[in-house]
Amino acid sequence: MNTTWNIDTTHSEIGFKVKHMMFTNVSGKFDRYQGQFLTDGDHFENAEVTFSADVDSINTGNTDRDNHLRSADFFDAANHPKLTFKSSSVVKKSESDYEISGDLSLHGVTKFVRLDAEFGGLMTDPWGNRKSAWSISGKINRKDFGLNWNAALETGGVLVSEEVRLHIEIQLVKA
Repeated sequence: MNTTWNIDTTHSEIGFKVKHMMFTNVSGKFDRYQGQFLTDGDHFENAEVTFSADVDSINTGNTDRDNHLRSADFFDAANHPKLTFKSSSVVKKSESDYEISGDLSLHGVTKFVRLDAEFGGLMTDPWGNRKSAWSISGKINRKDFGLNWNAALETGGVLVSEEVRLHIEIQLVKA
């Protein structure tokens, strides 16, 4: 692995969606994060991927909800300030489709996850920087990570879904 690609946070978003009241989606993202892919040149198969996000940078567009998510009911950001990912494999499935597998650590719990990744290609920007684009998606169960808070609804069901869908758009810049 001789090439480092860093996430260009200006052109990336680390997002997620969760069902609220069993019928609508609420979106959020992390505003502070960093990550990189270590590769053999411009070849991303077998890359080493690392990522971390500051949990207290969670942003759903609602201050009260964000503060609740930072609290001990959910992420407990005071005691678990980072979300991290370290890949164990990056497998090329086709010209544009990859599978990234590895360990996701959140709320003091580490679990193996598989993520689908779509490679958007390589390009050199107007300032001479070599760029790579990726759309990454996956699902996790928040209860697997000890995020158990919920509230029952009078009509049946619960306030917050257990399933969290990850929607990650990243642009990498070659170091």
